[in-house]
Amino acid sequence: MIFASLQALLQSFFTDRLLRQRHASPHTIAAYRDSFRLLLNFAAQRLGKPPSELLIEDLDAPFIGEFLQHLEIDRGNSARTRNTRLAAIHSFFRYVALTEPAYALICQRVLAVPSKRFEKRPLAFLDRAEIEALLAAPDLSTWTGRRDRTLLLLAIQTGLRVSELIGLRWKDIALDKGAHVRCVGKGRKHRSTPLRRDAHAMLRAWLRRQHAQPEDHVFPSIRGGALSRDAIAWLVTKHTITAQKHCPSLKRKRVTPHMLRHTAAMELLHHGVDCSVIALWLGHESIETTQIYLHADMRLKEQALARTTPLDTKPGRYRPDDQLLAFLDSL
Repeated sequence: MIFASLQALLQSFFTDRLLRQRHASPHTIAAYRDSFRLLLNFAAQRLGKPPSELLIEDLDAPFIGEFLQHLEIDRGNSARTRNTRLAAIHSFFRYVALTEPAYALICQRVLAVPSKRFEKRPLAFLDRAEIEALLAAPDLSTWTGRRDRTLLLLAIQTGLRVSELIGLRWKDIALDKGAHVRCVGKGRKHRSTPLRRDAHAMLRAWLRRQHAQPEDHVFPSIRGGALSRDAIAWLVTKHTITAQKHCPSLKRKRVTPHMLRHTAAMELLHHGVDCSVIALWLGHESIETTQIYLHADMRLKEQALARTTPLDTKPGRYRPDDQLLAFLDSL
């Protein structure tokens, strides 16, 4: 009996399962594609075979474990990223188990590889001084500096995801009365986000310099195509390093494009916007996802603390005024 090859199964998984049956979004396709690109390249290097000659048997549970360890140790990926790659692999092997039952035992063992538990750290975001320093970093005398300043401001004000910024075209932006940005986010949810006056003015000035058409990318690369995820991550890092000279607190933070999304949410929360509105603003599937911003907001916790303060005590957090006492209290 002849069984389908890994190449044939992987191709049918993308074309038949994901595209035709599940009608997966471009974001899902891209995430799965990147996961298997990493896996196949790792397998080719480790096993000495070109990807087109790999077998299902080569990708057994122990090998998948080695790949996941490679992601964390060699590539420096977080446990969350590791779990995302594993989810794509699990999805493929569930499809293989249904398509080729002869591989059921291999699939069962791979599907038994567990996701990794990870520590959920406090949410990181930028405060007002850090936002201003970051926005002041790009050199507005250059084309790339004007582009980067506009992108950073729009990301911080709207909270758009990186994929949404990449796919943004001028036809998606309304700069007349009721200025707003339209995008398609996760789950193919369409949403519109209003623009503040400063973001509106900068986008209008950027459009005027671009002489762009409705189908053109709002934030193109130097060659005119769309920016990549790596390019946006790089420009955020570059301008953060520049901003650190004027705002030392940025040295203690690893600023990423997704942190700008968190910053947008925290800005709304600090101005008294309800979590349900923030969930709609960011395009969250559930309001429960937005609860993480409540946990990250120390101001709200200080307000709660103030309500429980004894009448004869000054409100606020206790701060020892002696360095030795502060050291002992930190133990």
